[in-house]
Amino acid sequence: MTSSGGIPINTDSSPTVVLELIYRLKIKDVMTSELHLAGPSDTMRSIQKIMKENSITGVPVVDNGRLIGIISVDDIINALDLGYIDDRAQDHMSRNIIVLEDDMPLSFGITYFDKYKYGRFPVLNKDNKLVGIVTSRDISSALLVELNKEMEQLEQRIRAQNPPLPVSHMHREYIVRKFDFENAGKASTEIKKILKNKELDRKTIRRIAVAAYELEMNQVKHSDGGRIIFLFEEDRVEITAVDTGPGIPDINLALQEGYSTANDWIRSLGFGAGMGLPNVRRVSDEFNIASDLQNGTTAKSIIFLTIQQEEE
Repeated sequence: MTSSGGIPINTDSSPTVVLELIYRLKIKDVMTSELHLAGPSDTMRSIQKIMKENSITGVPVVDNGRLIGIISVDDIINALDLGYIDDRAQDHMSRNIIVLEDDMPLSFGITYFDKYKYGRFPVLNKDNKLVGIVTSRDISSALLVELNKEMEQLEQRIRAQNPPLPVSHMHREYIVRKFDFENAGKASTEIKKILKNKELDRKTIRRIAVAAYELEMNQVKHSDGGRIIFLFEEDRVEITAVDTGPGIPDINLALQEGYSTANDWIRSLGFGAGMGLPNVRRVSDEFNIASDLQNGTTAKSIIFLTIQQEEE
């Protein structure tokens, strides 16, 4: 596990999109190729000037095209403090240089920053020629650019998969968490508000609200968490509850009134009467449920608006 103080990335536990980027990108994708170099006989003062003019904090020292050292801003500060700012670079440069190769994965570079605590690393190609320099700022900036690209592509994919609904249609999704009784019922309350704003008849609103509430509470009490998906169309409302498990072993038994697997703690809160799913089925025009012990449960309640309104 690695996380750099200068680069807030954990190479094990960061979000998947970040991990994919740092293993896909290479050092050459993020390094700075425009190099400002010095020779071994250049003075520390001249190198200070290079840093100031180019707003950089490190200058590689090369001799006949070969990297032989590096001068950092700390070296310049020491030269000013100790009075050797006019000495040659070769007398004070760091010679024990840790380098990166341009073809290395970016994850490797992040590990180096964490391990060595340096502010920059020179980058060599396969012929050991200096081709760039990389700082933690280079990495952060490049990742931000790439993350923005990823977000744009993700938004395009979502738009392609979910074309805009007609004005008369509405889609909402609500996250439901296991045993979150503090927020239990919020999804069904929000759905009820939407229906009231659409000025549906009270009986229809009540049926839909019952279905939404029972499905939501069922997830709070019995699932590992899931989503309540609300879809409003011209002639119907669909409430779909999708959870991530643990699944219902016997659906027919779960649909029997009075049957419940709620534990004593849940019953002490006033839940677990075994009427949840039977109530959903009772108020629905169409109801279907599928469950798998490995993948969880999906239950859908459909209430037709036209039919109900005509009955009113």
